[in-house]
Amino acid sequence: MNSTKMTRWFVSLLIGVAILAIVWSYSSSATPTSQISISQLAQQIENDEVKEIMVDGDGRTVTITYFGANSEPTTSQISGVSSLEEVLASYGIDQEDYQDGRPNITYEAPSSWGSWLNVIGIFLPAVLIIAFIFLVFRQAQGNNNQALSFGKSRARMFTGDHPTITFADVAGAEEAKKELEEVVEFLKEPEKFVSFGARIPKGVLMIGSPGTGKTLLAKAVSGEAGVPFFSIAGSEFVEMFVGVGASRVRDLFEQAKRHSPCIIFIDEIDAVGRQRGAGLGGSHDEREQTLNQILVEMDGFDTDTHVIILAATNRPDILDPALMRPGRFDRRVVIDRPDYKGREAIFKVHIRGKPIASDVNVSVLARATPGFVGADIENTVNEAALLAARRDKKSIGMAEFHEAVERVQLGPERKSRVITPEEREIIAYHEAGHALVSHFLPAALPLRKVTIVPRGMGLGLTWYLEDDALLPNKTHLLAQIASLLGGRVAEEIVFGEITSGASNDLQRVTQLARSMVTQLGMSDDLGPRVYGQKQEMVFLGREISEQRDYSDAIAEKIDDEVRQIIDEQYNQATEILSVHREKLNIIARELLDRETLDAEEFVALIEGEELPSSSSNKTPPAAPKTTLESDPKSESDWKKPPSLDLPPSPTPA
Repeated sequence: MNSTKMTRWFVSLLIGVAILAIVWSYSSSATPTSQISISQLAQQIENDEVKEIMVDGDGRTVTITYFGANSEPTTSQISGVSSLEEVLASYGIDQEDYQDGRPNITYEAPSSWGSWLNVIGIFLPAVLIIAFIFLVFRQAQGNNNQALSFGKSRARMFTGDHPTITFADVAGAEEAKKELEEVVEFLKEPEKFVSFGARIPKGVLMIGSPGTGKTLLAKAVSGEAGVPFFSIAGSEFVEMFVGVGASRVRDLFEQAKRHSPCIIFIDEIDAVGRQRGAGLGGSHDEREQTLNQILVEMDGFDTDTHVIILAATNRPDILDPALMRPGRFDRRVVIDRPDYKGREAIFKVHIRGKPIASDVNVSVLARATPGFVGADIENTVNEAALLAARRDKKSIGMAEFHEAVERVQLGPERKSRVITPEEREIIAYHEAGHALVSHFLPAALPLRKVTIVPRGMGLGLTWYLEDDALLPNKTHLLAQIASLLGGRVAEEIVFGEITSGASNDLQRVTQLARSMVTQLGMSDDLGPRVYGQKQEMVFLGREISEQRDYSDAIAEKIDDEVRQIIDEQYNQATEILSVHREKLNIIARELLDRETLDAEEFVALIEGEELPSSSSNKTPPAAPKTTLESDPKSESDWKKPPSLDLPPSPTPA
């Protein structure tokens, strides 16, 4: 900020001096008198026409005044080496010709201002040119797009004197906070650990899914430590010119050593820390040079400094082993998705300072958002605040939070989407089939809401109340497969026809069943064994190929096991919906009437209770059809939507 102000003052001063110089030169050149030669002056003196002669302080300019009232003054120039009398004597004008006071010769005293103005006039152009070149060089060094800054580090430095984020602003990652609090303590009291012969950790690598708060924790460390903090992204090292990345690494660590003890934070380090020798077309490139320089700076010969490296990534599997070894990144802090208690603490942090209604229950919100990370919760609170402001409310209520959770997890409602009555009825029975099968399976997830209002990419939705289970068992996975198949089974039972609406359901069913057989060892015939080793090429993407470590006979058995699992759950879903066909009709008709049923309303209908009539009645209830009328337009539209699927569930570990 100070350098910017100094630059502005400097430029303003240059502009002012230039304006003064122009005005002075203009005023000095705008003299209205005419100029004559010395010979003409001598002739005028002989003719007794000159009244007075005045010599300027510099001894070079002569101003002549005449006797005539209409005669204008003139000027003449002399060399300045000889006096005016000596010059006139050379032209035959003796001292007797003007000793009677005609003409009267006077001399002005030398002016210091005039001499200074002459000096300024001589040196000002050179000073302006040098100042302009200096300013251009300064701008080039400060501008990232100029050639002179290629080898300079682009890290932002924070002094830590005025922290904006502390550990009090971080919630849901208590273990990670404790690990980083030790790092802060190392920097604040190094003697406490050095006295025991302990070595300060060189680096801390934070690993976690996107949105879990890795960068936020780094900001909190910066605020708590009170030491200089350098922040840079991994991609900022790499440039189009060879050697620039390594030069920037050297410059960054040189700055850090001058300000030690300090912290360097490299965000998304996988941009330059990928495993070496894994690329196509050679094993040495610009990224590898940058990585080599980072390795040397972190643990080379000259590393006896109090500089701690913090790094963050969500792809630890592709990092180079030399970067991960002790001595470089001594600690690995895993920041996992928060559990129920963690989400509750994160909600409390983000609603701090906002007008919250008295009916808001943070515990209920935490249980309603399984799988949410810190970024999702922050977005949920922000969406709730936007909804409350849009509705002109004075505080954020529970209704806004519930709707915000749905918008974040499921996407916004699209009630304006044009759906034919036939398609709307199919969607209603499809979602009713999902809900009924899951309701009558004890191991299935409890229902949260079922709707036929399009949300996101789906035409309808059955939303379950998921939990934080980390070890789903075989019974739960089979119940999930049966629930996924419930929509397709309902279409086949009611209409005698199947549609493309269950495409995503079938993909997830197949993936889940194959994972049970090949990865989770849940097949009685094939036993507890993993079949197939996935190969991940770090430069070509994930799972580009799979190595078959089993024979063709085993592959055939795998297919048979997958088919058997899916067929058994399909038959179970068919049995449930056939037994409860009347309840299927009731749920579908209520969906056509109300469009959305929550868990309480769904259970009430299953138990035979009557719900209050809906005022919408957008489409009158229709009796279930046994066939689907052929409509080319509706069939083509039906194939375009992605699916009528459930929201994605966590993939079993």
